[in-house]
This record gives sequence, structure tokens and C-alpha cells, in this order.
Amino acid sequence: MPRTVLYADDEPRFRKLVKDYLTKEGFSVTEVKDGKEALDVLSYQTFDLVILDVMMPGYDGWAVLREIRKTLATPVIMLTARDEENDELFGFELGADEYIAKPFSPKILVARIHSLLKRNKERISEHLEFSGIRLDRDSHRIYLDDIELEMSPKEYDLLTFFMENVDLAISRERLLDVVWGYDYFGDLRTVDTHIKRLRSKLGDKSGLIQTVRGVGYRFGERN
Repeated sequence: MPRTVLYADDEPRFRKLVKDYLTKEGFSVTEVKDGKEALDVLSYQTFDLVILDVMMPGYDGWAVLREIRKTLATPVIMLTARDEENDELFGFELGADEYIAKPFSPKILVARIHSLLKRNKERISEHLEFSGIRLDRDSHRIYLDDIELEMSPKEYDLLTFFMENVDLAISRERLLDVVWGYDYFGDLRTVDTHIKRLRSKLGDKSGLIQTVRGVGYRFGERN
């Protein structure tokens, strides 16, 4: 299955160059012309990597990055025509993973992408552990204090996504898209019902799934 990339840039020649090159390298690329389109696509589809041009009209790359980091840990590469240290530091402070100045070699971009995806894969290991909960991807099992919990496939997927995104506020819409698929036509009560069941199975760890009023849920320790 090809790796998926979302590429936002208001310059058509760069979009074509990057898309053509990445497609030849085996990536599946979705291209958009501005930040608003990027956020629209991200509202219903997930990607392995996002590439953002900084200088776009309307929502610029910084604005899109801020919105991404509210709910997602997806790797993000920022592209800019300006090569200034302050810009680069600002991007990293907002949560960018890589920063590449234009013009750039497509080969260098591909090398950075492979390196970033490799690091991200290593970060998301076969085992996820948090506060006494251990999730084993290989065996598709979940343990609480070394006692195996019986989980439905959707409960397993929900907890996996939570444990991959600790302390991030995640909307019900986002959970519905990620766990059930963006073409699922159920309503948001499906998410709430499964969260209720998941909490009951986590017992005294149920408080790790926090309700964020007006948004959705957050997984993590209470401050």
C-alpha cells in the first residue's frame, strides 16, 4: 500500500514537480493550492505525511500547522522561499518535523521524506505503553497491569489512536473518520457509545479518556 502525502502549495509548477517526482517514487499524492483546501481535506482524510508551503494566501503554512498540531501527530515538512534561521526556529516551535528552503532538489526532498517516515515508524513501535496500559500491535492484544482486556476491533482501534496521540484534543468527527472511515455514514453517537464501553473496560484507568467540552476527547493524565 503506497504511503500517502498531502502537499499544499500555491505555485502550480512546484505542485506538479513534487507530485510527479513523488508519484514515480511510489507515493500517493493529494495536491491542494492553499491552506484552506488543506484543512478541508484533513477534516475527512488521514495521511502519512503533510508538506506545507509557508507563503500561501489566506491560511498560510503556519496557520495550517497550528491546526494540525491541535489534533494530529502526523509528520509535517515545511517549505519556504526564505532561508532565515528565525523562520526555521518558529516552524520547529509550532511542531514542524522538517524545514526545506526553496528552491530544492526533488531527490533531497524524497530523502528527507524517507528519513522522516522511518523515524516516525520507529517512534510508533510495536508496543505502546501508558499508565499501566500496554498495547501489543503484533498480537493485537491490550493489557492493563499485565491482565489482558477483551476488546472489540473498534475499541482496539480507538485506544490505539488515543495512545498514539496522548494529550491531544481529538474531535468526535476526527475519531469517526479515523476509526470508522471517512465514508462511514453513522452519526457521532457511535463514537460516544464506544468511548463509554472502552472506559468501562479500562476500570480505574477510565479517567485517562477525558471529555473535552465542545471538542471531543483527550487521552492522558489529568493535570
